[in-house]
Amino acid sequence: MWHSLGISPLEALWVVLSALGIYLAFFLLVRGFGQRALASWSTMDKAIVIALGAVLGRVVLGYTPTLTAGIIGLATMFGMLRLEAYLRRTKRGSYLSSRPILLMAGDQILARGLRQARIQEDELYFKLRQAGIRNFSEVALVILEPTGDVSVLRRGLPIDRVLLRRVRDRAKIPAELLQPE
Repeated sequence: MWHSLGISPLEALWVVLSALGIYLAFFLLVRGFGQRALASWSTMDKAIVIALGAVLGRVVLGYTPTLTAGIIGLATMFGMLRLEAYLRRTKRGSYLSSRPILLMAGDQILARGLRQARIQEDELYFKLRQAGIRNFSEVALVILEPTGDVSVLRRGLPIDRVLLRRVRDRAKIPAELLQPE
């Protein structure tokens, strides 16, 4: 049977182990480089991701990929995604997701937040312009989300404190920007 599938049991095991190894390496690299690694990509970044995908595919499937090896590799990767999603719902799984990082509180740029997020001030200005901000006085908060997106909240209505759960350095947010407790 295995011969007709084009893969031996040992080769199938190697596909599973390779997929697990690549998944773990990718997870650690994204965690190491921070949410910034997932933020908006330039054309060159997209080209690199496509090339990396091809390389990762070859690593997972080995030198002689077969349809069966591809299915086993995909199933393993999807299994890891499912396991990660399950773990995120548990208390112990909170270490799997990054916390949002406060980049601006009111009109103040938080240098510590920029360093943690590995974002340059010019990149922050770009995100502010994209959000239609014309003056720092319009800004209530700027937050780098765990997804790598940057949220720009404008001044106006007070911000519900529940929305700021898990945000690093939320104590630096001026009280006048928040709903009363």
